[in-house]
Amino acid sequence: MVVHPSTLDLSLTALFAGWAMTDEVQRRLAGQGFGDLRFNDGVVIQHVLAAPLSITALAERMGVTQQAASKAVADLERRGLLRRDADPADARTKLLHLTDHALAAVEATRVLRQQLQEEIETEYGVEQVEDARRLLAAVIGRYGGDDAIRARRVRPPR
Repeated sequence: MVVHPSTLDLSLTALFAGWAMTDEVQRRLAGQGFGDLRFNDGVVIQHVLAAPLSITALAERMGVTQQAASKAVADLERRGLLRRDADPADARTKLLHLTDHALAAVEATRVLRQQLQEEIETEYGVEQVEDARRLLAAVIGRYGGDDAIRARRVRPPR
């Protein structure tokens, strides 16, 4: 059975539209020299961007074990996106910081997302895009997701 996007329910349409736009951002990032980035890196980066964190705090915010957080951090360190520095308040604790490369990737991602927004607005009209955004934001709020977004604790569903 062939499925056409216009026949999908709202949840799948929103999900797949987000994936398609994210894939396009990833493709453009790679073209700008950020081919080492993966979508899942953003799960860690969003937390460290807000403020330096210990691995323990990162694990708690992500809702994973300390071992899982340590594994993710080690990978991001190896790829030059995170570094560990001593906590000025407690030298026994290491705090995670984004590297200049990671900060540049965050800025490039923001610019690319804005460019995609503008392209979609040009093609479909600002009003239609704003209506879609408002609808999806309302749906997020209806099901309690707005707090997770504000707190940078967005996770895939369980």
